[in-house]
Amino acid sequence: MTSSARPILNRRLAEFGTTIFAEMSALALSTGSINLGQGFPDTDGPEEIREAAVRALRDGRGNQYPPGPGIPELRTAIAAHQERRYGLTHDPDTEVLVTAGATEAIAAALLALLEPGDEVIALEPYYDSYAACIAMAGGTRVPVTLRPSERSFRLDLDELRDAVTDRTRLLLINTPHNPTGTVLTREELTAIAELAVERDLLVVTDEVYEHLVFDEAEHIPLATFPGMRERTVTIGSAGKSFSFTGWKVGWVTAAPALVAAVRSAKQFLTYVASGPFQYAVAEALTLPGTYFTAFREDMRAKRDLLSAGLAQAGFEVFRTAGTYFITTDIRPLGESDGFAFCRTLPERAGVVAIPNAVFYDHREAGAPFVRFAFCKQTEVLEEAVKRLRSL
Repeated sequence: MTSSARPILNRRLAEFGTTIFAEMSALALSTGSINLGQGFPDTDGPEEIREAAVRALRDGRGNQYPPGPGIPELRTAIAAHQERRYGLTHDPDTEVLVTAGATEAIAAALLALLEPGDEVIALEPYYDSYAACIAMAGGTRVPVTLRPSERSFRLDLDELRDAVTDRTRLLLINTPHNPTGTVLTREELTAIAELAVERDLLVVTDEVYEHLVFDEAEHIPLATFPGMRERTVTIGSAGKSFSFTGWKVGWVTAAPALVAAVRSAKQFLTYVASGPFQYAVAEALTLPGTYFTAFREDMRAKRDLLSAGLAQAGFEVFRTAGTYFITTDIRPLGESDGFAFCRTLPERAGVVAIPNAVFYDHREAGAPFVRFAFCKQTEVLEEAVKRLRSL
């Protein structure tokens, strides 16, 4: 019997309940609504990569524990991908670590690099696991808010500089940015890099949407900037790049000391995961550039379809430069509470979305914003647009 005077859940996690994704996905099922809330594709990735996973299973590769850092084939493929696309060279044996998705990579990095009381600056709104992982590591999160400007969300570099204190240990940067769809520019990244070097800060960069940038936007890894190679932990993911989110294959690339630190924490989380899928992802990373071009263009067309439909339904639509999410403002519809709007939207229109306020410490700053995912089949998006017109 536990004492009624002491809560069962420890105080670090007391503020975190069931994720909004679980709540909204359950609502989609119970109402038969189209789920544009949680960010997972409704079709599988390339058939040859799925068959590569089947082949690995049948050949007995990865059915037992794979090596702790990840299978050599995948670590080599990750290193080759970073060099081919960005000119970043990594030793597959000492500078690459395979994780159980990007979420574990984030958790392991923060658990490894933070001491209790260290401050972590993150770009608000942020993926909900950031706050939970900072809390589990005993750190203190310091949000710097991306603010609406000319139909997009932008970073105030002066606000970022002012947020750094003597207790700041780490910058947690996400670009392309979920949920706003912002892609940080070369000028913004240069300023972040200069700040990190000047104040001797570590940086963890979540770059899982690296292959989903649109129009004139360009993804530039922070590790490519002067002074950043030795202080940056870069996180990637197969789920977002190849539409196999259930495989949970992510990775870290960084200097040897940083990878060793992250591995020290990771080995006591899952130890290893996704054995046969690692072989398949190793093959996926060798796909020709035409795959990534076609993937990006398909998502761009879906972005345009849903953006136009949301605008016609009365939303103010922010421009998505990267990821597969669209942020909207519901105030033109006469609404101001994103939580209430999203909880009634399934009954009103048969569509599920996510209130952006869940990604904010300053809930009031995100109150009127709602996120929709467009990583769905075209006919599903067309039906969603049709339903949303009822608003």
